[in-house]
Amino acid sequence: MSKVAKRVGDHVGERIRTRRTQLGLTQLQLAEALNISYQQVQKYETGANRISAGRLYELSVKLQVEISYFFGDLQIQESTPPMEHGGKGRATIELVRNYNEISDPSVRASVNSLIRALSDPNSSEMLTKEAI
Repeated sequence: MSKVAKRVGDHVGERIRTRRTQLGLTQLQLAEALNISYQQVQKYETGANRISAGRLYELSVKLQVEISYFFGDLQIQESTPPMEHGGKGRATIELVRNYNEISDPSVRASVNSLIRALSDPNSSEMLTKEAI
């Protein structure tokens, strides 16, 4: 589990605990309302177990809050670095993976030159079947 996912899970668990106690419910009472064990509620509240979307919806109904309540005051400062391959789509990802599998440096250089020439519409060099 990533650090961000862990922090989100911990935050949601804290919000469940806060709302449950505001309503004066015990873990056992909430568990019975959800038809799960009190240990499972305990694990949700501590962030030890992840909560599915369906279960989060059930919790929002039983705790009488909107689903957005669980994410209130959540602040994640970590920005996600851009993906090495640009993350533009399956074809881009496959292209980068396949390119990275080429072990011969001269072949890699040739493929790189070919791609550069194909991607530059103003290239003064025309690619012909003979050149390829």
